[in-house]
Amino acid sequence: MPSNDTVTYRVPLPDDVHPVTLFGARDEVLRTIEAGFPTVEVHARGNLVTLTGPVGDVTTAQRLVEELAQIARTGTPLTPDAVQRAIGMLTTLSASPADVLTANIVSSRGRTIRPKTLGQKTYVDAIDANTITFGIGPAGTGKTYLAMAKAVNALQSKSVNRIVLTRPAVEAGERLGFLPGSLSEKIDPYLRPLYDALHDMVDPDSIPKLIAAGTIEVAPLAYMRGRTLNDAFIILDEAQNTTPEQIKMFLTRLGFNSKVVVTGDVTQVDLPSGVRSGLRVVQEILDGIEDVAFCRLSSADVVRHRLVGEIIDAYERWDERQGGRR
Repeated sequence: MPSNDTVTYRVPLPDDVHPVTLFGARDEVLRTIEAGFPTVEVHARGNLVTLTGPVGDVTTAQRLVEELAQIARTGTPLTPDAVQRAIGMLTTLSASPADVLTANIVSSRGRTIRPKTLGQKTYVDAIDANTITFGIGPAGTGKTYLAMAKAVNALQSKSVNRIVLTRPAVEAGERLGFLPGSLSEKIDPYLRPLYDALHDMVDPDSIPKLIAAGTIEVAPLAYMRGRTLNDAFIILDEAQNTTPEQIKMFLTRLGFNSKVVVTGDVTQVDLPSGVRSGLRVVQEILDGIEDVAFCRLSSADVVRHRLVGEIIDAYERWDERQGGRR
């Protein structure tokens, strides 16, 4: 006999959502729901999903199925990874997976770039709402990639006339003149991650033309000095490797009708010993200033391999045991 707190809910799917679209050709989405709610029995027959188990878990599972149906109606692909993230949003963050996972940023060559976590959605919304946004968090949280997507979207919608991408070439001490080769050959290794992201969002054949026309500019931070950037979407990547003076110089390049996104990971500073990271300092200086947002992403927002988030958490625990010493 079922216990008094065991309930059965029947969730009808919308008429315009085919079960195969929702659950996948091999029911991989259905299996992921079962794994996420081990106390709930999940049965799907036709357009009806039956959930049986403890009332609290069944209620959450019901909302998950309804949210996944909303996502499927938009044509957004449902994968086991997306379902796992949706379960996390419902069980730990009380957020709406449909709101997060269907927020399209930019589409290119048959694929659409969207936030995959609540933290990423908050970050993207902050970029829309503020002139200067700081995306601070560990590797793999999409800080640079999402900023690049917003920049391409702004260029396509003609909100800006150009994109400016920059990062400090700290490994060379920004003394690029001492490196062999042409200017392009000297700076390419330090800017390659920005080019890689750009190639995902813009037709690769058009990138040289856009760069030649000045519509897209990719340059080391040292080349920003003395400029005023109007009508531009400006991204400073790897900002943890700027000095306080450099980040001040960069932020004061801001011109009219421009937007700035600064990204970085304060746990991976490559500056010489004794030099404070400008990204750490600027959080103290600009905190509370209107139209400036600080978004802090965490291991929960990592969208690379599952192990990346676990590695980040393991290092944070180790740092705590070491008393924060590096």
